[in-house]
Amino acid sequence: MEDLIIRPDLVLSSAGPFVAAAELTRDAVRVTPAHSHARGQLVGALHGLISIGLDRQQWVVPAVHAIWIPPHRTHSLRSFGPFAGWSVFIAEHCCATLPPEPRAIKTTPLLREAVRRAATWPGEALTPAQTRVAEVILDEVAQAQAEALGLLQPADPRLMRIANALAADLSDSRNLDAWASWAGLSPRTLNRHWAAETGISFGAWRQQARLLRALELLADRVPVTNIALELGYDNVSAFIDMFRRALGVTPGRYQAA
Repeated sequence: MEDLIIRPDLVLSSAGPFVAAAELTRDAVRVTPAHSHARGQLVGALHGLISIGLDRQQWVVPAVHAIWIPPHRTHSLRSFGPFAGWSVFIAEHCCATLPPEPRAIKTTPLLREAVRRAATWPGEALTPAQTRVAEVILDEVAQAQAEALGLLQPADPRLMRIANALAADLSDSRNLDAWASWAGLSPRTLNRHWAAETGISFGAWRQQARLLRALELLADRVPVTNIALELGYDNVSAFIDMFRRALGVTPGRYQAA
């Protein structure tokens, strides 16, 4: 791993304090190649956005959200725009009560403050007071509700062709029947296999892919009108409506915040 934000022994081994944390602020893009480690990791954003590749999944982490990555799961990271965030590394034996699969969560003020305090610790044995703060972090992760900020890629080669083509051009508005014909499938087969492999319908998957890409472009300060056109929306209003339904705020307000 390159450009570590915390001592390697607090990432690669479960020895030492069962919770270790660090904060990071960057104006330039930060790219971390695919890697894994013994500890579970909670990656959070305070400002800006990061994208995480994890198995067949792609996640984005907008401000005041975080992604939980269980131990030994291979993942990569990339930031978009000026970024401020944090990571918490949790010893493997403490992860048994935490979610067994990756998930996005919306962080609470309590969790963010506990992480901020933990990021000041020297990486040594925890005092009783520090232990109580560390246990708050574990409790907050265990109780957090999952947020829809991920996208699972299909594994079937024929479906992967479609997913890759869409990723290359999200403005492509062909319907399911047209994509099925392009990939040599019947519409019914495409619809059934897509839902089975990704957990959502083809239409919902494409909308989620557009939403995640919109978050990346907003973090890079691309104008809302340009984003709507790049993602294939006939007009800006349709894009704004989709974004508001998904995240409860317009893209303009999201970008301003």
